[in-house]
Amino acid sequence: MVTLPTVHPIERLRYVARAGDVPAELLVREAAGALAGFASDPIELLTACRQLVRRRPRCGPLIWLAARMITGPNPVAEASDAASLIENDRTPSELAAVLPDSSRVVVIGSPNLIERAVLDRPDLHVMIVDAAGDGYSLLNAVDSPGRHHSDVPDWGMAAAVAESDLVLIEAEATGADGTVARSGSRAATAVATSAGVPVWLVSGVGRLMPRSMWDSMINLPMSSDPWLLHTEQMPLDGIEMVCTRSGLVSVSDAVVASDCPVAPELFR
Repeated sequence: MVTLPTVHPIERLRYVARAGDVPAELLVREAAGALAGFASDPIELLTACRQLVRRRPRCGPLIWLAARMITGPNPVAEASDAASLIENDRTPSELAAVLPDSSRVVVIGSPNLIERAVLDRPDLHVMIVDAAGDGYSLLNAVDSPGRHHSDVPDWGMAAAVAESDLVLIEAEATGADGTVARSGSRAATAVATSAGVPVWLVSGVGRLMPRSMWDSMINLPMSSDPWLLHTEQMPLDGIEMVCTRSGLVSVSDAVVASDCPVAPELFR
């Protein structure tokens, strides 16, 4: 695991804000440590949380962490509890337990929760769409004797989805009427719907947003060229089931199961 040297909270916060495509567990753990440095001053803490959210406006777990810290009675305890919850997220094990035996599963890129689940299921044939060159981590992880996998280029995604038994999409954040996922997820879902292939959304700890938080999050400014981003917003149409830390549930049950506090001040 990557850890940071002892540095000023501002510098640590800047590190988190600049971090690239790294697992949510690492981002939340480092953000929790950085934000805890502002815990003694509620105004400074709120300012730091706002800055982080604006730099990572589609990262549900970071918004969830910030909301907990600014609404809870003890920000340091909230930070510690949030880091522990996300590091011990049961979503991958719940997903691994319900994946159909010996199925052909399409995955977009190398999403962390899905990667952990499929590594526990060597019977699967994992079809990895190398979206934006992001499939290398999962490809390396499953490239071992006895495992079956396919390296699918961007242009082969539709054909791979049509030949699969299941498409897995990992959420960065999910709200009442949509989700944010890796770019390519919306196209994969559309092809799957047309081909009659089920699509499951994987939405782990900190990713289910109450409606007001979701609406505020998706209204935060993003690039004027959305086709250049590594994530995209998509509707929940076409999603058959959602895997959470409580197991596989319907979409309607998932979107009302948020444990993220409502903190409108984060977005002002």
